[in-house]
Amino acid sequence: MADDTLRSVSIERVSTGRYVARNARGGTLPLSSNDDADFSPVELLLAAIGGCTAVDTDVVTSRRAEPTEFTVTVSGDKVQDKETGNRMENLAVTFRVAFPEGDDGDRARDVLPRTVRLSHDKLCTVSRTVELGTPVDVSVEQG
Repeated sequence: MADDTLRSVSIERVSTGRYVARNARGGTLPLSSNDDADFSPVELLLAAIGGCTAVDTDVVTSRRAEPTEFTVTVSGDKVQDKETGNRMENLAVTFRVAFPEGDDGDRARDVLPRTVRLSHDKLCTVSRTVELGTPVDVSVEQG
């Protein structure tokens, strides 16, 4: 694939059960398998699903009116199955969005359902990848 399509992050171990993700632009994000405040990998998956559609939706609706409320909640059940392996089921994305009264707010409200659906069905790379079931290739390089 062309270089302009490649996306990557690196995950570095900080200590037992604690890691930091880094992107090519220098951003960092702590993650953990412990019961601390850092996001777990599953929570990051949920955030990526919701964040992707939130960004698409916000770009379109905020051109019409600045939202007075914009919250996206993503939930699902973590399933442990000895036959098929661990996974998430019953994934649900819920938008709670409000706009001010008036013509601009009406225009934003009018495009909201269509924009959310378009993001989910076509634009959001994250949810599209999950729903299509893209294979993941895993390899080991010994240091």
